[in-house]
Amino acid sequence: MIDLSWSLAALCGFAFLAGFVDSVVGGGGLVQMPALFVMLPHVPPVTILGTNKFVSTWGTAAAAMQYARRVRIEWRATIPTFVAALLFGFLGARIAALVPSEAFRPMVLVLLIAVLAYTLWKKNLGALHAPRLNPSQTLWAGLATGTVIGFYDGFFGPGTGSFLIFAFVGLFGFSFLAASASSKLINVTTNGAALAFFITHGHVRYDIATPMIAFNVAGGLVGSRLAIRHGSGFVRVIFIVVVSALIARFAWDICTRH
Repeated sequence: MIDLSWSLAALCGFAFLAGFVDSVVGGGGLVQMPALFVMLPHVPPVTILGTNKFVSTWGTAAAAMQYARRVRIEWRATIPTFVAALLFGFLGARIAALVPSEAFRPMVLVLLIAVLAYTLWKKNLGALHAPRLNPSQTLWAGLATGTVIGFYDGFFGPGTGSFLIFAFVGLFGFSFLAASASSKLINVTTNGAALAFFITHGHVRYDIATPMIAFNVAGGLVGSRLAIRHGSGFVRVIFIVVVSALIARFAWDICTRH
């Protein structure tokens, strides 16, 4: 057994911060995953992944319920996106075993820089909730968004929440707040699908995950309530911070691997 006396206390703190960030714009894995790897160096990586997914799924679910009660969900766009993301997330996970995910890093870095530049350039992007697509366009755009981002999530993963929010804002015309609400509902289900594998194959450390869940859920509730209270402007700021952090992480990964 691992001595969790101080490590678990630190992990609970990181779980709260991860739940907060993830509930607003996604990207909680930027905080929680590295912390698990650092604090639990002797735990197998696949078990780290399963434990992280087990913890974060609960926090995401709590945030999703909070949004669903307080923010109007655009189901016409959310449902087809969710269905396609679920199916192609599974396909992406299967293909990940055949293609090295490292090939994705430079492309994802370029995409994240483009997302950040566009968000900073369009000062009013996501400030107002003004869906711009008719029902037929919404259906096909949802299926396309779910297909591309769902496949990416299954194949590689980092930044999925941020890409989802950007798609809902830039393509569908959602406000940042409405986009965050819809993305949480999709994340809950795609996370659950991956979690089913980790649980059935024994890749979750429940002794570590169980106390972390309470803090992750608390962070998710605090973050979603602040997002609802302060609106799209608050979500936009956190979105810019998280995307910037993702860019820094990918740039660092690429530089240190060459």
